[in-house]
Amino acid sequence: MKRRIPITISIAFFAVLLLSRTVSQSFATNGQLFYMRHLPSQTTGVGLKNLNITVLYDNNPYRMDLGVNWGFSCVLKGAEKTILFDTGGDGPTLLVNMRKLDIRPSEIDMVMLSHIHGDHVGGLFGFLRKNPEVVVYLPKSFPENFKAEVRGLKTKTVEISGAAGISPNMYSTGELGTYLEEQALVVDTDGGLIIVTGCAHPGIVNIVEKAKEMISKDVLLVLGGFHLQGKSQYEIENIALRLKALGVEHVGPCHCSGDLARECFQKAWGKNFIDVGAGRVITARDLE
Repeated sequence: MKRRIPITISIAFFAVLLLSRTVSQSFATNGQLFYMRHLPSQTTGVGLKNLNITVLYDNNPYRMDLGVNWGFSCVLKGAEKTILFDTGGDGPTLLVNMRKLDIRPSEIDMVMLSHIHGDHVGGLFGFLRKNPEVVVYLPKSFPENFKAEVRGLKTKTVEISGAAGISPNMYSTGELGTYLEEQALVVDTDGGLIIVTGCAHPGIVNIVEKAKEMISKDVLLVLGGFHLQGKSQYEIENIALRLKALGVEHVGPCHCSGDLARECFQKAWGKNFIDVGAGRVITARDLE
């Protein structure tokens, strides 16, 4: 004889299930961290016309009045929250470049760190002394003493392991890679996904595949370090072909990508290649 579940229990179960989905989505609405269990396959995304990305720190020059050092940092404005992605290799260069670019530390709501290497986290503590009121999103694998030092400045930290939302339309891929775990930023816009990488140690192709797995949209732009310095032309061209096959519309390799890779990508993408260096500001007009 089959055992029947009382209808009141069934209704209660589905009510709880529905509530859990609603709560998960409300976390995204309130800009809190949530793990991506219920992300829809298609979303509207932040308005691309409102978004701009300013490269604050890079070892490639763009604006000649800015400091150039090994490392990477950029700031994304125009979404609900303003986010500083990585902090370059040192605080003084980062802060001087921010001042010259008319970006105040107080404007930043969130800091996202891609991985533990000094050329990506070196400017953090100098920045936090100017604005400790941010939330720092960092990979869970970061050393405990580093996390404690951040918290020692009365700054809130959020540890990322799996793919997660950090703010409306802004997501972390979660920790990727094995010997060195790294996260990348995925911005969902109404024109497609924008993916920002620190060094892409887990592989730039793997990162793009992960972003597309998370959000079923075309990739409008991949920007940041591609970790291709020292690779052969054959290897670089093969990676370019794979990114083309994934539908990447625009590319902006910088930092550890290497000059050869930048040349190869410029040839492959033509007018859709973004020349990235310290001081470059990328807007919707660059992504048409």
